Amino acid sequence: MDTTDRSAVPDSPPGLRERKKAATREAVHRAALRLTVEHGLDHVTVEAIADEAGVSRRTFSNYFATKEDAVLWGEEQQAAALLRAVAERPAQESPWTALRTALHSFEPGPFSPDRETITRTRLALRHPSLLGRQLATHAGLEQDLAHVLAERGAEPLRSRVLAAGFLAAMRTTMRTWFESEHPVELLDLADDVLHLMGQPFDGPDAGRA
Repeated sequence: MDTTDRSAVPDSPPGLRERKKAATREAVHRAALRLTVEHGLDHVTVEAIADEAGVSRRTFSNYFATKEDAVLWGEEQQAAALLRAVAERPAQESPWTALRTALHSFEPGPFSPDRETITRTRLALRHPSLLGRQLATHAGLEQDLAHVLAERGAEPLRSRVLAAGFLAAMRTTMRTWFESEHPVELLDLADDVLHLMGQPFDGPDAGRA
């Protein structure tokens, strides 16, 4: 499985070999996603995904450790995009402002979702093994995000709290959006949730919108 640092930003365009590897990874991911939508995760094997993508079982293993990894590979891409967006925010922005503003600076992404993002999220809510893998990805993202915030000058403990709070707000946003059958724009709902998360949990105004 590819273990490239998600927070790394490439210094130059990828060469032919890297583009071919990226195309193969994308093909395997899309095959996994398509078969899971059609048949359900429990009825999809690694061999079936490899056949659908036109690669060998060994080639599949060069890119993904499990079928769950293959289905949710787009999560890794979105995590990398979020990390880059936060890191590139102006230095004078507070950490929380940088997090909130970063959501508006890349597309497609988890909060301006394309059809694939929505499909992956629905599958994760439906299949416990996919949800577990997604939560593991988010745990890694939380650590990486805290590191980025610390590099921007936030105290280490504050960086961890901010990263955890931000990702908890994002999970709340996604689940609320799906359960309410999309009555509002997802990004608008994310802004509302992040606004509430940024308010004090105690004090005279606690509990008010």
